Amino acid sequence: MSVEYVEYESNVDIRFPENIAWFDTDTDCSVVLSQPHTDPELWNRYVDAAEQSYRRHGVEAVVDAAAIRGGADTALFWTVLDRGGNMVGGLRAKAPLGGADDSHAVVEWAGRPGLAMVRKMINDRVPFGVMEMKTAWVSDNRTSQHAITNLLARTAYHATSVMGVQFVMATAAQHVLELWKSGGGVVAPIPATPYPDERYRTKMMWWDRRTMVNHSQPEQITKALHEIDAISTRLVAG
Repeated sequence: MSVEYVEYESNVDIRFPENIAWFDTDTDCSVVLSQPHTDPELWNRYVDAAEQSYRRHGVEAVVDAAAIRGGADTALFWTVLDRGGNMVGGLRAKAPLGGADDSHAVVEWAGRPGLAMVRKMINDRVPFGVMEMKTAWVSDNRTSQHAITNLLARTAYHATSVMGVQFVMATAAQHVLELWKSGGGVVAPIPATPYPDERYRTKMMWWDRRTMVNHSQPEQITKALHEIDAISTRLVAG
């Protein structure tokens, strides 16, 4: 299957003059795509909310809020806001990687089987553009958790369109990545790593701009294309 969608000219130095927002009927929430320097207040809310979410599971150190708060390594971030303005989910995308050592995955697989494969998969794809999704979270209190997860699974479409990269990657617990498959992600054949602790079996997922429509649920493709069109229109309008 091949689907043509609106593409934005490759530009790793793109700067948003303002937030890009739209309403998602499935979640009954607003989605905001932004950059740390575009909306510092929203960015700080996102970092704080992510840290609180991870703390509830005893893994807040994974967020490393102090290190990421400056926003230097974050190219894009998404937040999901309910009708009351409460943040109920989000994630961020690191700037395109220069090599495997720029990815947190090498930390997660350090000293574990699969590290060499992790490095090779990243380094082989870097010439074509690789962005890494990090710090994803969804509120534990929302009845629409599944819909929010589906929404976030579509962000790889947004990232490849806006930044012009071919690949997006993420690492997460295997059960989480199973949910993200709806947006075209494919779990890499790399042994799981017990990160951040023995409770978890973390795996790696890849989205390939050329083929992810073949792996996406049909309804996810339709929604993603509408979102890409809206995002591209806003960017062109400036």
